[in-house]
This record gives sequence, structure tokens and C-alpha cells, in this order.
Amino acid sequence: MRVFLAGAGGAIGRRLTPLLVKSGHQVTGTTRSADKAGAIGAAGAEPVVVDVFDAAALTRAVAAAKPDAVIHQLTDLAFAPGTPQYEEALARNARIRIEGTPNLAAAARAAGVRRFIAQSIAFIYPPGPGARVETDPMAPAEGAMARTIPAVKALEAAALAMPEGIVLRYGYFYGPGTWSADGPARRPGLHIDAAAQAAANALTRGEPGIYNIAEDDPTLSSEKAKRLLGFDPDFRLSV
Repeated sequence: MRVFLAGAGGAIGRRLTPLLVKSGHQVTGTTRSADKAGAIGAAGAEPVVVDVFDAAALTRAVAAAKPDAVIHQLTDLAFAPGTPQYEEALARNARIRIEGTPNLAAAARAAGVRRFIAQSIAFIYPPGPGARVETDPMAPAEGAMARTIPAVKALEAAALAMPEGIVLRYGYFYGPGTWSADGPARRPGLHIDAAAQAAANALTRGEPGIYNIAEDDPTLSSEKAKRLLGFDPDFRLSV
């Protein structure tokens, strides 16, 4: 399968690219930074330097790749929680979700792509009894979630408007290349390799819709992803 991976130089992209290549997929991987192109190429993908906010250039890049599927793993969270620049990072990340996702979806649609897989987050549910499932409502857009909830809604709406749109609601990442390399700092946790595996599986498995992707947790159910995507929270890359 020909795969256009937007965000190949990011935390998930760096783990997902070799996984896709090993599975026999032909990958075009994007980055905004020319400095990351070499690493993407070394992982076995065809690197493309393009900005998701440049809709015309993005459309040309997707068209040139002739993909069968598009995977959206774009984020802009260069600063960790608790740092002075974290609020700036949240604003930039929200812009990618609100403005970048429709650009990528439009480029995919113009290229005739049906399957569109997008990264979302699972920590958007309000607290309640039992484990949250995909049909439960999001938390109100207020307080700490005032910026996040509208951005997530925009991202998911753009992805689900695609003919075969799949939204992966990830838990809090840990593992190589994340802010929590040694283990989950918050719940529900998700190892970065298991996150990559879920995206790779979604290329050929699962019906369109939303999937929670996280380790077993009393507050969140990932049973749908286990059943339909073959998601394995214990999956780890060999390197």
C-alpha cells in the first residue's frame, strides 16, 4: 500500500515509519524541517518537506505521492507541561488541528484517497462512573480544556468527513522520544510503539469511526480497538 504519513519526523512518526516499511508499505513521510528529512529517508520512507498550512503545496505533495491512504500524525508540542512556553505550544497544536487537518483532508480527497487516519486524544472525557467509551460526550470546553476541546472537535470532524475516516484517540504517551521516557506519568497511559501499531493496523482493519487507544484503565475502554483493529497495548518495536 502507498501511504502518505504526515508528521513522519514526530514522536509517533519515527516509530511508525519503520513499522510501515517492514510491513511492505511504500511510505512518503512529511516534515516541516529539512533537517529531519535525512532521518525519514534513513527509516525507509520518501521524505517530503512541506508545511500543512500551505494548502497548495500540500495538495501537490499528496498528489505526487499517489497514496492509497493518508495518516495524520502532525502535532506541534515542542514544549513540555510545566514549562513557560507550554501555553504557546498548546496554541500552536490547536492551530494544526483546526487549520491543518482540513488542509490535509482536502488534499487527500483531491487525490482520490478514501482511508484517512488521524491522531486525536483520549483524555477529553468528563469523569464519570465506569470506563469511558467512544460514544460518550466530550468534556465541556471550559477551564483547562477551553482551547483543546474545540480543536479536537474540528480535527475529528474533518477526519470523519472522509469516506473512510478513522480517529485514534490516544492516551498519554510514554516511551522513546516522549516527555515520559521511562513510564506513564499520567493515566490513561500509552506506549508510543503501541500507538504506532494502532495506526499501522488501521490501514487495513477497522470500520470508519472513533477508537480509544490506551492501556487497560478503569476510566477508559479500548475494547473496540482491540476487537476491530487488533490493537495490542503491550506491542513494542524490536529496536
